[in-house]
Amino acid sequence: MKNKKELRTWLDDLQLDHPLVIAGPCSAETEEQVLKTAHELKDTDVNYYRAGIWKPRTRPGMFEGVGALGLKWLQKVKEETGLKTATEVANRTHVELALEHDIDLLWIGARSTVSPFIVQEIADALKGTDKVILVKNPVNPDLALWLGAVERLASSNIKKLGVIHRGFSTYEKTKYRNNPEWQLAIELQSRFPDLPIINDPSHITGNRGMILDVSQTALDLNFDGLMIETHCDPDNAWSDASQQVTPQSLEQIMKDLKIRKETSKEAEYNNLINTLRTQIDVIDHHLIEVLGKRMKVSDGIGTLKKANNVAVLQSKRWNEILGKMILEGEENNLSEEFVLRMFKAIHQESINHQEKIFRQKNGS
Repeated sequence: MKNKKELRTWLDDLQLDHPLVIAGPCSAETEEQVLKTAHELKDTDVNYYRAGIWKPRTRPGMFEGVGALGLKWLQKVKEETGLKTATEVANRTHVELALEHDIDLLWIGARSTVSPFIVQEIADALKGTDKVILVKNPVNPDLALWLGAVERLASSNIKKLGVIHRGFSTYEKTKYRNNPEWQLAIELQSRFPDLPIINDPSHITGNRGMILDVSQTALDLNFDGLMIETHCDPDNAWSDASQQVTPQSLEQIMKDLKIRKETSKEAEYNNLINTLRTQIDVIDHHLIEVLGKRMKVSDGIGTLKKANNVAVLQSKRWNEILGKMILEGEENNLSEEFVLRMFKAIHQESINHQEKIFRQKNGS
């Protein structure tokens, strides 16, 4: 990858006093909708106006975008409001048309990032461009694949690079549309601290009511900006209606966000310690979720034991677990004493769950 500081220069050159903001509708639907939304955003913190022109939909028959016609609408947005423009590209033709219409920022979507063939085609088409190019994380939690896409673009002499964290698909349903898996974004930041990273709370949440909280977590983790889907009439949007906000709501979100600014050594310390504490909060939340899943499995074991008249406590199995966990704890720099205390507490909670099942009357 290129010199990391070089990758960040485009963001520093903007000299913003707030996080970078990319906002606009999920899809360009009509010229009126695109321009109306843009005019309502022109005097806000928005730096780039986004609109999906080509929409990679999960299933056929869904709205797949207006196509190249929408690029002319984005040109009008720039002419009438002065806002820079942004859209997603998924192949060489998209790139050529977007460059022809002077789109300022292009991003590669999650479904495209998973394919090195697609990314390479786009990288070849963009070779040497001075446009800003952002890469969304792949749909699956694969950091190497994400970084590989960035490296392919960097190899094409593209200097204005960055990434977008939009969450990851999971088979298991959670409160998120796409699970944030914050630890992957944290690891990316740790390895490439000067690679700009933008958070997409719209796709993470799938729910406009959760956008503020996710945006705040991202800023507390020192993300460089936000991409928030914004529509003049979100309830009647042609795609992803539930995750889009109005321009007025976006303004309020930006006012409500607590944004830290480094102005002194003490402020820099507070910024760093708060970032690390947010990382701990993210991990703690993940720990609780994992423990909850473990107890559900334990409930299933309790039900099976009850049906087969098997005792709750199985000493041999318990000793096997302890032995394995002590060894794994050593590999992760955890003391034997800590591992024993932790797993004894987990084991006792599992016993409590299973004994509760045993006390329940059959059929109740």
